[in-house]
Amino acid sequence: MMAGGLAAVCLGGCASNPFRTTAPPAPLSLEPPPGVAAPAHTIPQVTTLAAPPSYADVDGRQLEAALVRSREESQLMQDEIAALRDQLAATSTQLAQSRTVGMPPPSTTAGGAPGAAASTPTATMQSAVTQLALPDLDPRFDGAVVRIDIPADRLFDGDTANLLPGGVATLTQVANELQRVFPGHFVGIEGHLDTAPLPTGTWTSPHQLTAARSAAVFDFLTTRTPMQEGQLFLVAHGGNHPLVSNATAAGRARNRRVELVIYPERTTAHE
Repeated sequence: MMAGGLAAVCLGGCASNPFRTTAPPAPLSLEPPPGVAAPAHTIPQVTTLAAPPSYADVDGRQLEAALVRSREESQLMQDEIAALRDQLAATSTQLAQSRTVGMPPPSTTAGGAPGAAASTPTATMQSAVTQLALPDLDPRFDGAVVRIDIPADRLFDGDTANLLPGGVATLTQVANELQRVFPGHFVGIEGHLDTAPLPTGTWTSPHQLTAARSAAVFDFLTTRTPMQEGQLFLVAHGGNHPLVSNATAAGRARNRRVELVIYPERTTAHE
């Protein structure tokens, strides 16, 4: 009888079994299933703030000293620029006066400060131009001076300051005529260029090339002709004073030149 009752209890299910123990609930997982993003509020927020730079270890006296040095260097540079501007303005003024009045600038004299003992009258200078026997050149009277333009392509080898054999012959002819018609007069050797770019690696500026060419002419005239150092001086104009426009090849060729400028003043040796 008891065995039948137990069987009935077992057949009736264990749900009503008073001796049944309840299983502990499964832990709740916050992990989202695969392919589903986690809610924003479940993601831990990490905030990292960069610490502001600290200047506690920098010596204030060092900063002040560096600032003072920077100001001194800036002031020194400004003073140098101002001095260069003043020097350039003085040179430009002196050159402009020399071209207008017809006097060679004393600071550019190759053989020392010139001592002009006599000045040829303007009318005589103008008349003397016609006496120059230079058929291949075109001497011209300009204010109080005489200018002889010699094409650089006729004097020099390419973009160099090396005299060509034909350039040597031209300078020899010009020097002989100057000694005959304008003996002892001051003569400026002025180098000019066009605006075409210079070949790289040879000359740093047009003024450097024109200075080298003027010096080459000066060296030739003082060593191979009767002309003296004391009556010559050099000027390098670069491309600052073109005769004509540089827009054409013919114009650029004409602007590449050496001008021999004969002044009305003469040296003390020809009083």
